[in-house]
Amino acid sequence: MDVVDSRNSATGWYTGEIMKWLFILSGLIACAGKPVSANCEAELSPPQVVVKYRDTFSVNCSSSPELTEGMGWESSQGGIALTDGISFLTLETDSVTDWKIAPLCFFNLHNGTQCSEKLPVTVYKIPESVYMHDPSPLGPMVEGTVYQLRCDIANVAPAKILSVYWHKGNEIINTQTFNESSLSPVNKSSTFDWIAQGDDNGTQIWCEAKLNFWPTGPKLPMMQSESHELIVLYPPKFHTHSNETQEVPAGIEMILNCTAKGNPMAVYSWKLPEAIQEKIKNRNRNQLILPRYLQFPGTYTCTASNEGGSKTKYFTLIQAPSSH
Repeated sequence: MDVVDSRNSATGWYTGEIMKWLFILSGLIACAGKPVSANCEAELSPPQVVVKYRDTFSVNCSSSPELTEGMGWESSQGGIALTDGISFLTLETDSVTDWKIAPLCFFNLHNGTQCSEKLPVTVYKIPESVYMHDPSPLGPMVEGTVYQLRCDIANVAPAKILSVYWHKGNEIINTQTFNESSLSPVNKSSTFDWIAQGDDNGTQIWCEAKLNFWPTGPKLPMMQSESHELIVLYPPKFHTHSNETQEVPAGIEMILNCTAKGNPMAVYSWKLPEAIQEKIKNRNRNQLILPRYLQFPGTYTCTASNEGGSKTKYFTLIQAPSSH
């Protein structure tokens, strides 16, 4: 009777299994195709381009001379067919008119791998015009009223990097950007609600538009609209507190200042202690001058008025304490 060595049988079985899986794995690799070469890289100089519409640009593509068999450029403008025996090729575009231009440098390696490198290109056009609408076409503004300000920017690209700045005097009061996917020129409008204030009367307001390529790219100048002078109607406002207490000075004339700021300009009226009410002339001025002999203790009332309303200020004159 033959005796079978179980150890040899097991070894043979394991060897067969390993060979089977190696065969399957090699087949999978073959079906997957060639792996991408670690040298499938090219250098673009410059690595990205920002170009004005109808301007020119050029870019160099270079790869490893030892590994590269040939090179070409795929582009909607200025494309170059595959050229054998080179590893450096320049794309030159005389006048960019394609807003979506996306050049692609492609090259073949000696091992049969084809590689490519895309050039990011931004084609821009500064606005044809920046126009601010009259903020109050029906006449002067009124303090406390909400007005919609509007600035129109015509024929600009790409609008996704457009910023609009609103200026009032020396300050920027609003900034707006746009979520715009179109790469070709579009018209955009910047609007926002603004509350008129009396202190804004006489101030200049305008809007500016700019394409921002931060942090790289050209630094383009702002384009500014014509400015508008704000005319705001508001009631009188006193420069100082509305209630004052003063001591009657000794031996000199006294001036009570009731100056108020308003638009239109305020007119004034005074109400004086009865003892001197008829003795003081020119009671329609912003200042009341009291000579020494008319400085009576009591309440002096000044009212400043205009079309927007009126404000009253009270001066209380008291006798200075005796020095002895």
